[in-house]
Amino acid sequence: MSHFAVIAPPFYSHMRALQTLAQALIARGHRITFIQQTDAAALLSDSAIAFHAVGLATHPPGSLDHTLQLAAHPAGPGILRLIRDMASSSDMLCRELPLVLRTLAVDGLIVDQMAPAGGLVAEALRLPFVSVACALPVNRETHFPLPVMPFLWGTDSAARERYASSEKIYDWLMRSHDRVLSRHAHAFGLPASRQPHQCLSPLAQISQLPQALDFPRRALPAHFHATGPLRESARASATPLFSDGQRPRIFASLGTLQGGRYGLFKTLVKACRELEGELLIAHCGGLSDFQARKLLRAGAAQVTAFVDQRAALAQADVAITHGGLNTVLDAVAHATPILAIPLAFDQPGIAARLVHHGLGIRASRFATSHQLARHLRHLLEDESIRQRMALLAPQLASCGGVERAADITERALLTRQPVRAEKCYDIAV
Repeated sequence: MSHFAVIAPPFYSHMRALQTLAQALIARGHRITFIQQTDAAALLSDSAIAFHAVGLATHPPGSLDHTLQLAAHPAGPGILRLIRDMASSSDMLCRELPLVLRTLAVDGLIVDQMAPAGGLVAEALRLPFVSVACALPVNRETHFPLPVMPFLWGTDSAARERYASSEKIYDWLMRSHDRVLSRHAHAFGLPASRQPHQCLSPLAQISQLPQALDFPRRALPAHFHATGPLRESARASATPLFSDGQRPRIFASLGTLQGGRYGLFKTLVKACRELEGELLIAHCGGLSDFQARKLLRAGAAQVTAFVDQRAALAQADVAITHGGLNTVLDAVAHATPILAIPLAFDQPGIAARLVHHGLGIRASRFATSHQLARHLRHLLEDESIRQRMALLAPQLASCGGVERAADITERALLTRQPVRAEKCYDIAV
């Protein structure tokens, strides 16, 4: 039995995806410990997974709320405050992980791509580690847009110039965070110039995004594996979440970080009322009871904090989402057309990929209810979107999911040798 540590950012979707991978490894006889600031323990739900708190001096109990507030509203000056918060977290992990990993006698690490300090420390300690992209992969390629950029795919000179210029701007914004990584790399005796995409595993890199949903990639490493969603097997639900289906059934969720966007939900209610659609809203605890009641009075059929998302998407005619990867993958699995309203992070990049593959429509968060109603009507009437999704759903299922990810992780961490991708799995369309 080996002892593996998981280093992930303290966000619900990342922690839960990696919890599922951890459970698969525990079933194979391994011990798993998540290491993060103390508040992150509440994001795990399996008592078989150990948790070790770090950063008690700089990230004491209660401090995660500040990070989550910044992540929920990163526009404008908020993005710089969020980057400073990320830099502080990376600095804390680089300072505290070496001693903790030695004390816990960790044999290998599973590191979220969004927690590059974990990869840097693993490299410094010569511990084997696997990188996992729970969001869009940060792997860079020449003439390829960064995951946070909203650009559609293009190969002409104008597109390439947009990609290059936006990359320079992004790197300028992230310079305070990258300086933290570079400073610690130098202290560890490693090559000093470091950015998150330079802290990835040389043994195995795992991505939830199937290559069939990405833009055309040309330079992924041989040990990059697109396994699809890191999720438990879906349980069949016989409980109807909508009425008899006489009206268009629409499911809306803006994820765990963005679920408090009351104004946007109100606009969506108006749009669905124009269509005479039945709207189910899951706000993930972001709205107050008073706000939920106001949305019900405005015309929403149901407003709830949480719902079985996969069951809702299986029954819905259209999904409205912020473009979070987990929701998008669930929608594709159930061939449910998507109206994506990206709000932050990699969501613009995911929305651009949906448009590229003809799986949905991208709308602005500032769109009017009439504009959104027009988009929804198109998604309801255009059968070709659902047909394209139906073709992709089996490919998504064949990626291997969490069990394949566990196979790759186990091989890489136990053998300390690169695990090359199997071409039969990684097919782009």
